[in-house]
Amino acid sequence: MVHIAHVKVRPTKLQRRSPCKAEFVAMLGCWAATGDVLSADPARCKEVADALFNCMRTTPVYPKPQRPSINYHLSKLQRKVK
Repeated sequence: MVHIAHVKVRPTKLQRRSPCKAEFVAMLGCWAATGDVLSADPARCKEVADALFNCMRTTPVYPKPQRPSINYHLSKLQRKVK
């Protein structure tokens, strides 16, 4: 009989959508254009920061997808086969 040392199934990688991606990129671009991330002047990137804040505030929080339990069951089966 063939013995397999480690039995494991790799999960498929799902692409998660990033709802505030455009606003975040705009915020990083504004910081790069002004050259100062920690600026004390609130008027520099205010519009972009407000857009990012509103997007993050209104975006619903999605729960983590449930992981399949196939690897758990395979490890239990492997113990019984040994």
